[in-house]
Amino acid sequence: MTPRLYPLGIQTYSEIRERHLLYIDKTEYIYRMTHGNMKYVFLTRPRRFGKSLLASTLKCYFEGKKSLFEGLAIEKLETEWVQHPVLHFSLAGGKYMEKDALERYLDEMLKVEERKWGIENRIVDANNRLAHLIRTAYEKSGKKVVVIIDEYDAPLLDVVHEDQHLVQLRNTMRNFYSPLKDADPYLRFVFLTGITKFSQVSIFSELNNINNISMLPEYAGLCGITLDEIETQMQVDVEYLGKRLGKTYEETMEALRSNYDGYHFAWPSPDVFNPFSLLAALSNGNLDAYWFSTGTPTYLLEMMKKFNTQPSEIRLIEANKDEFDAPTENMTSLTPLLYQSGYLTIKNYNKDFDFYTLDIPNKEVRTGLTRALIPSYVSPNTIATTNTARRLAICLVKDENMGEALRLLQDFLASVPYCNVKNHEGHYQQMLYVVFSLLTPYMVDVEVHTPHGRIDMVVMTHTRIFIIEFKLNRDAQTALHQINLKNYGKRFALSALPVTKVGVNFDSEKGNITDWVIE
Repeated sequence: MTPRLYPLGIQTYSEIRERHLLYIDKTEYIYRMTHGNMKYVFLTRPRRFGKSLLASTLKCYFEGKKSLFEGLAIEKLETEWVQHPVLHFSLAGGKYMEKDALERYLDEMLKVEERKWGIENRIVDANNRLAHLIRTAYEKSGKKVVVIIDEYDAPLLDVVHEDQHLVQLRNTMRNFYSPLKDADPYLRFVFLTGITKFSQVSIFSELNNINNISMLPEYAGLCGITLDEIETQMQVDVEYLGKRLGKTYEETMEALRSNYDGYHFAWPSPDVFNPFSLLAALSNGNLDAYWFSTGTPTYLLEMMKKFNTQPSEIRLIEANKDEFDAPTENMTSLTPLLYQSGYLTIKNYNKDFDFYTLDIPNKEVRTGLTRALIPSYVSPNTIATTNTARRLAICLVKDENMGEALRLLQDFLASVPYCNVKNHEGHYQQMLYVVFSLLTPYMVDVEVHTPHGRIDMVVMTHTRIFIIEFKLNRDAQTALHQINLKNYGKRFALSALPVTKVGVNFDSEKGNITDWVIE
């Protein structure tokens, strides 16, 4: 069996088709999107989810390159293949920029398109140049113009936590986009992609007819790779990966689903896999955290600090649509950024009361996010932290020895710099939540609700449930007494797993566990 060639890191549609690389057919979506009543279309998806490839595919389609679409769904749907002038701008390279640098970046992008249309006498302002460019392309071609703007928000993401820089860059981008409304008579289609949703007032103040398809069920599978697409277009690829991993087809699919599936961008929605990680796994022959290996955005960690978001809060959130599909710069919580960036996704929808349940999509995101949080919430020594978690897993899963696990934690906490230790119980709870979260696939939860109160932490393995209560500057017996007094164990009476109760006391002066009781 010979593996197919995968378009790893390739976002140019024409190259993928000309080199006969694997392409998952999204052209039926494209035909539907471009032949309805929508003229201005906006789509948000997490990074590396295929937005740039989609933009490139649209470009080739509107340029009438019919030969690149042979054998795809749109070949049977499209009958005219009209060639339109296309202005394609990518803002992906406009990161980490000051206002002057961003203006120079826009200048270079405009120059590239102006050369194509023979424009030499350039106007100074970016907005007027874009307006002139659209009119020139229309007049010289005799056809209405298509404008594609990929990663429209890239210049803003890394300063979203800095009010001063955000306002300056946002105004620059708003000025650049401003001609799109007045240019309407010359436009056939406008398509914009991004990761986050900035408010229409702040970015597209005059463009009041944008169709946001990001949460429409009919476009839920537009980016990413759906389970149906894997089963119908990629079965041979999964079989080959299974041979390399020594797994059956069913076992391989289960491993892929556990690691890379779980995304839903609407409800109802097909199961959507992270395309970057899925293709990397197929190409490399192993399962790894490929999406996270490309880097956790610094803006996420900065915004967690700004909103005082604890690691344990990034899971199982119930929210109305307006509370997570919301303009990023007007956030009152971190939920919109977490959702739009792909760290949370839709897991359910309650139609009767109109709210969604959001959670971490899969193992890759859970593990990768946890590892990224170690330096800020546990210790700068990430190797020591992950090694401790690994030894904890052996103690709890293989040996069911909570006493030895706590001794390991005691030794580890003794190595954590004193300056990282806070004088409140919640700090230790979050530290241990991050450490225990590295025990994937074993479940850890904090502040677990019961009829008589909240359990500080629950760790559930395949064979046992550990109920853990923390106290600060008191004693472990007091913590255990609370577990028994409030009958926390009853919460898990139907689980069929034995329950171990654990009382733990921290000493704020020592910054460590001083005693524990196990029952």
